[in-house]
Amino acid sequence: MIPFLDLKKINLRHEKALLDGVHNVLHSGWYILGSNVKAFENEFAEYCGTQYCVGVANGLDALELIIHGYDIGPGDEVIVPSNTYIASILSISANGATPVLVEPDLLTFNMDPAKIEAHITPKTKAILVVHLYGQSCDMNPINEIANRYNLRVIEDCAQAHGALYDGKRVGNLGDAGAFSFYPGKNLGALGDGAAITTNDEGLYNRLMALRNYGSQKKYENLFKGYNSRLDEIQAPILSEKLNWLDQDNERRREISSFYLSNIVNQYITLPAAQNEPESHVWHLFVIRVENRNHFIDYMTSNNVQTMIHYPIPPHRQEAYKEWNDLVFPISEKIHAEVVSLPISPVMEMEDVKRVVEVVNEYRTH
Repeated sequence: MIPFLDLKKINLRHEKALLDGVHNVLHSGWYILGSNVKAFENEFAEYCGTQYCVGVANGLDALELIIHGYDIGPGDEVIVPSNTYIASILSISANGATPVLVEPDLLTFNMDPAKIEAHITPKTKAILVVHLYGQSCDMNPINEIANRYNLRVIEDCAQAHGALYDGKRVGNLGDAGAFSFYPGKNLGALGDGAAITTNDEGLYNRLMALRNYGSQKKYENLFKGYNSRLDEIQAPILSEKLNWLDQDNERRREISSFYLSNIVNQYITLPAAQNEPESHVWHLFVIRVENRNHFIDYMTSNNVQTMIHYPIPPHRQEAYKEWNDLVFPISEKIHAEVVSLPISPVMEMEDVKRVVEVVNEYRTH
């Protein structure tokens, strides 16, 4: 079976460095918010081109903390894609604000800038963009709208580590960016972890307290905060893997380019990569196929593992049953048809070619 993602193989490339990092933390005797977290925060801020980085516990917390840090809450609205992983929306709800769903572009899967302005009201406080599947959103028109209406721009960068837009990395394209280091991400830890990037000094200072019980000085609490801190053991693991991120992303681009050039099947709709090649880091290679279950069964029978990202749109989830009667036709079409093909920086070319061969031989009957 060609695996969708071989995390063990990805991480074993760094085995000695990762074990050395854990060993050093163990022998340091300092296990929470120590020198390793600070070092990684500095490295990741420099990589993203921002002044500041705050390490936190997970990607959902990163988004939630940004929204909290900007005092967005009850009575406020945040524009967010209707086609996204539910964490983007949960972060808004958790702060008591109202998510306002906007349809994506069918080709890129990302929020359609042309559809944003119609959803802005006097209650709108921010636009939360999601660089879905690894491709940067079209940020210039989004930032222009945000500037015109005095709105914050929050980036969900959980799938797009290292992607560029107009020469700047995601996480440096709005007011603040949230990254997840879940193990399967392009930059993945060996457990949960996340970071927030920003150039806003006021937000940075507040986040540094919010992540640690709202405290900047022990036992003195400035805010009603969280316990959300990047783990000291995960930090050196992330520092080591950050050194390889651009190289790994380039390998993903090579595989995706081969898929795009060689998959030819009338039943398959390939993803669209817009802007410069560096704007997409191909966290996922997502095709669309109408008879999805039949296609997945076919791929499995031919020893190719696939995944669905994501089968149910947020407005159809039981958690948001108040939205269940709403209709978002583009999102519904996407969620009914998407299938993710295998892709990773350790995928052998023989397996890439085999995936293409199997996909090209697919028929709907």
